[in-house]
Amino acid sequence: MSCDLTIAIATFNGAERFPLVLDALRSQITPTSLNWEILIIDNNSSDDTAARVERYQAEWGTTVPLRYCFEPQQGLAFARQRAIETANGTWVGFLDDDNLPSPTWVAEAYAFGQAHPQAGAYGSQIQGRFEIEPPENLQKILFYLAIVNRGSQPSQYSPRQNGVPPGAGVVVRKDAWLAHVPPRLLLAGRVGGSMLSCEDLEALLYLHSGGWEIWHNPAMQIEHLIPANRLNQPYFMGLMRGVGLCRHHLRMLVLKTWQRPLAFGLYLVSDAGKVLRHLLHKRMAIAHEPVAACEMQLLLGILVSPFYLWSLRLSRLIKQ
Repeated sequence: MSCDLTIAIATFNGAERFPLVLDALRSQITPTSLNWEILIIDNNSSDDTAARVERYQAEWGTTVPLRYCFEPQQGLAFARQRAIETANGTWVGFLDDDNLPSPTWVAEAYAFGQAHPQAGAYGSQIQGRFEIEPPENLQKILFYLAIVNRGSQPSQYSPRQNGVPPGAGVVVRKDAWLAHVPPRLLLAGRVGGSMLSCEDLEALLYLHSGGWEIWHNPAMQIEHLIPANRLNQPYFMGLMRGVGLCRHHLRMLVLKTWQRPLAFGLYLVSDAGKVLRHLLHKRMAIAHEPVAACEMQLLLGILVSPFYLWSLRLSRLIKQ
């Protein structure tokens, strides 16, 4: 049965996390005319996620449907694709299992879509709720933890200038996604020990290439719960290395096919130059300053990105 908006929560072993998200959604202030639903995507969890959802369904006590779906293939990209295919909503809003929406998030999400018919997707204003105070020496790179503050006015993203929003808190037009986003993305999300991510950016770039606008909606407010174990240098180094390794693929998606061979050579020279300059200017700092060390991992990841992604494609072809 169709509805206006589906809120999809992808979770992996998040039985202790997603109930907070459900509690925030149960308290939403929405117009009575809005027909919406909540969809939990269990991404192959081994904890009691399924049982916890069943308990919530038994005592849900609202008219908003709470549905459950199991996605056996590990990776956030697979979970979100399953959400799109399963959702009844014209619009699909993605929340991670550590995203707490404000009481008007659902209403603001639907209102923005109605007011912007050319929007294929739009993201939220996201602030961090930290388990511990972030170290001062990591402040400069905290935005890599999906923290977004683009001011108080709606604004349109231009992917070649300022990228696209993170997938946490983004709302997409279902028919646009089905028309333009491949059902199997190159970037699947973090699986196992891999920090390779950016699957959400890949999907949104396909939407943009299909002619849809990508927006920022500051009226959609989210708190991102950030545990202490993400506020250390080893985590950030892995995170930024993973972001760097995705860069080549994302760059090519915003270019026309004929532009890509020339751009590859130009980017390779530019990226090598950035690594050398960082080494020259920060060679002493890399050993003892977390931001300098993390930036080095990002730049090295970007430099080797095309070769890493080619090997990834080859590996998948061999497995097929």
